Amino acid sequence: MAPALIAGVLAVPASAAAPTCAAPVASTTQPGYLVADPACEPNGTPFTATPDSVVHTGIRDGAAYRIEVPKAWNGQLVVYAHGYRGTGTTVYVDSPSLRAHYIARGFAWAASSYQTNGYDVGRGVRDSYALIGLFREVTAQRARSVYMTGASMGGHITAVAIEEHPRAFVGAMPVCGVLGDAELFDYFLDSNVTAAALAGVDIDFPLTPDDGYADRWRAQVQRILPALGVSTGRPPVLTEAGRTWSDVVERRSGGERPGFAASFAYWNAAPSSAPTADLPFVFGLYPGLSGGTAGIADGNLTDNRFTLYRSTDRLLPTRAEWRLNRDVLRVAPTARPSAGLAGVPRVDGRPPVPVLSLHDIGDLFVPFSMEQVYARRAQQNGRAKLFVSRAVRGVGHCDFTQAEMRQGFDDLVSWVRGGHRPGGDAILNRRAVAAADFGCRYTVGERAAFGAACPAKVGAAGRR
Repeated sequence: MAPALIAGVLAVPASAAAPTCAAPVASTTQPGYLVADPACEPNGTPFTATPDSVVHTGIRDGAAYRIEVPKAWNGQLVVYAHGYRGTGTTVYVDSPSLRAHYIARGFAWAASSYQTNGYDVGRGVRDSYALIGLFREVTAQRARSVYMTGASMGGHITAVAIEEHPRAFVGAMPVCGVLGDAELFDYFLDSNVTAAALAGVDIDFPLTPDDGYADRWRAQVQRILPALGVSTGRPPVLTEAGRTWSDVVERRSGGERPGFAASFAYWNAAPSSAPTADLPFVFGLYPGLSGGTAGIADGNLTDNRFTLYRSTDRLLPTRAEWRLNRDVLRVAPTARPSAGLAGVPRVDGRPPVPVLSLHDIGDLFVPFSMEQVYARRAQQNGRAKLFVSRAVRGVGHCDFTQAEMRQGFDDLVSWVRGGHRPGGDAILNRRAVAAADFGCRYTVGERAAFGAACPAKVGAAGRR
């Protein structure tokens, strides 16, 4: 059977020959950008249909897209939003991790490269939403219901998309998502300024960093690390100041919880990215390196003027805690999250549809506290019943098993179809979060790096 040409896009059946990868082409909307061939993976492997599906790939308005429709389509579509990909000038599209599961269950899916890289959530929302109309155009079929999902920055895109287009989606599944918008960058600020204060190293926060600032920051961090007992590439041997810093970061990233010591060691041994790849991970995320703009906002988004840093859970701060709060660098914002799609869009926490989220409790890149921020906002807006959060006992970023992801998606679909709210974790209950079995119920498969096994009675009976 010859492949069909639909709306200028080649629809390739499983039996067709694998496509030859084409070189990236110049973007028609973003000067200086290239768009990679959506029919191939970044490693050059062709993207082809399964025996049970048909794929459509193409480039539209400067963004690459993929669409896959099962032959036994149930009339429903999943829109997938990818995460942050740095600041390079080549965009590419990839497939969701649940691709096979969607097809097996009869769901079509669609994904976009977006027209830009960087932390451009607004562009991600626009290009992801456009997939709904594009799906109808290239398949000549209209989806009767649409789910939104995304990972990491894609979780931020998901949360904004359902608020921006409340009638377009029936349910949402952000995973490891930035559900607290600019509060992610506050967390990066908090981790760095408390480290400096506890190490007794004076630092600054330039609103317009010059070309030499990264080198000056590197030199300051090299003085901070020995005082804390942290070194890139090996587990930390914490000093007293380092142990206090660990306690502060634990509370700023979600509260006392199982496995934190292992996750703290994991992330402090991990290197950051250029231009500070020689530093431990979190120090390369210092918002001062970009003037607090996240590379896209019109000014500094971060704010710790009124943050009370705690290293204990006592009712009243200790003398050491008051001293830390006296010494820490305070930073005032000059910009705010956007109410629209400019800069860093705000997440109001007003979900119009059921939202089920997964998050690793040991993730110190996009921390577990993002779930708590969203839960509080939803609660304040009277939407708490529309949000379910599931804690997973992993130390990585987006470190989920297929079983965890499949269960989450299937439970979301059942919730949307039947109206019965599925189970989740009590993420706003400090005692529940600190309990030894927190995260066990929805974790499928133990991660050795987590360092703490589920209690036997929970591990055997609490998980499905």
